[in-house]
Amino acid sequence: MKFSFPPDQITVNMPDRATLLAEVGRRMRARTGYALATINLDHLVKLRRDAGFRRAYAAQDLVCADGNPVVWLSRLARKPVSLVPGSDLVLPLAELAAANNVPVALMGSTDPALKAAAAALKSRIPGLEVAATIAPPMGFDPGGDAARAILHEIEASGARLVFIALGAPKQEAFAALGRDLTPQIGFASIGASLDFLAGRQKRAPKWVRRIAMEWLWRMLSNPRRLAKRYAECALILPSEALRAMQQR
Repeated sequence: MKFSFPPDQITVNMPDRATLLAEVGRRMRARTGYALATINLDHLVKLRRDAGFRRAYAAQDLVCADGNPVVWLSRLARKPVSLVPGSDLVLPLAELAAANNVPVALMGSTDPALKAAAAALKSRIPGLEVAATIAPPMGFDPGGDAARAILHEIEASGARLVFIALGAPKQEAFAALGRDLTPQIGFASIGASLDFLAGRQKRAPKWVRRIAMEWLWRMLSNPRRLAKRYAECALILPSEALRAMQQR
């Protein structure tokens, strides 16, 4: 069974990490592209008010649950999925790329962060080829001419898996454009994960993640930016719970 958010026609079709990695590996070997998105409550807030984001999400091939509330909603719907955070996917996806001789590209963040993230990945994963690191300029339009130029640069580099660290909705929009223009390349939208690897941001300790309080850790680290976001997420929970129950 697949867990969906019917009003937006978004389906969590990768129920756990093993299923996701198996599908990505299959596509790597077949030289077939894909776009991977990790849905959370913040995305659901944005999907409600942004038609462009809904179109970008509709172009994603693989969707997994990034956030305990999505997991809880799936259980409420009696269509349970496992937690598969984007931050936990970079290393296994990069290992899969190295095992299949697939060069990767890092896109987003800043030049220093990308160089540090590339060095960290190569030190942890022998044989991994980082074919390109690209930090877009301020005000980057993920559907504009600059995005098209970056996609051509990535294609010319030989990369076949792109880690996109732009944040939602830009990263999903860029992946959707990439699926259209470079259908042989895989795109993984992974938010702040490259900054974590680079040591530019600190992720919550494991014990905080185990008790499902990473959101609180993040909010306390940057309340001015995140308090409003998490308040909006909390406000949609009752209606999302009702929708989940209707899927039973």
